[in-house]
Amino acid sequence: MKRTFQPSNLVRKRRHGFRSRMGHQGRPQNPERAPRTWPQVAERISAARPSLLDMTPPKASLETRGNTPSAVSSCAHTPEDARVMTLRHRADFLRAARALRRGTHGMLVQARNRNDNDPSIRVGFTCSKKIGNAVARNRAKRRLRAVASDILPTMALPGWDYVLVGRPGVTIERPFDDLRNDLSYALRKLHAPLAS
Repeated sequence: MKRTFQPSNLVRKRRHGFRSRMGHQGRPQNPERAPRTWPQVAERISAARPSLLDMTPPKASLETRGNTPSAVSSCAHTPEDARVMTLRHRADFLRAARALRRGTHGMLVQARNRNDNDPSIRVGFTCSKKIGNAVARNRAKRRLRAVASDILPTMALPGWDYVLVGRPGVTIERPFDDLRNDLSYALRKLHAPLAS
């Protein structure tokens, strides 16, 4: 019994694969015919949508120009140039841990004055493995972020760093209004020595 040569799967894939189906330009598949030509320009399948650059905000009427407050300003207490930013570096978290702190039912708030003439407000969020698995930690951090975005623009001081630390079981299950009250209470207590 004579065996015929069977190419391996790798050779078969190379020979009959994507390039050969798309008309590889290296050499024609069949010497009698020329390689296939494919269109070089992509054709648009979906309907044309307006670009974001084409969209402009509506103009205000002449009567209301200058009389309405800006939609960009977030609060009346914080200066215009004070922005809420996120803490990124471990050293900033450690400096905040060595500074002032105030515990509440739903979280622990750490705060420090940077004294660097930068008016931005920086905030960080910490949830350890004591809170639970990754899903529970992420949920606790999401709740802390939401509370911070509501309270910090109105009550935080420019040039300060704040770290909100989640508490096991409590940060996730505590009602959202109580978490907001906890953060505002902690900020009042942390800034009380500065007022006197």
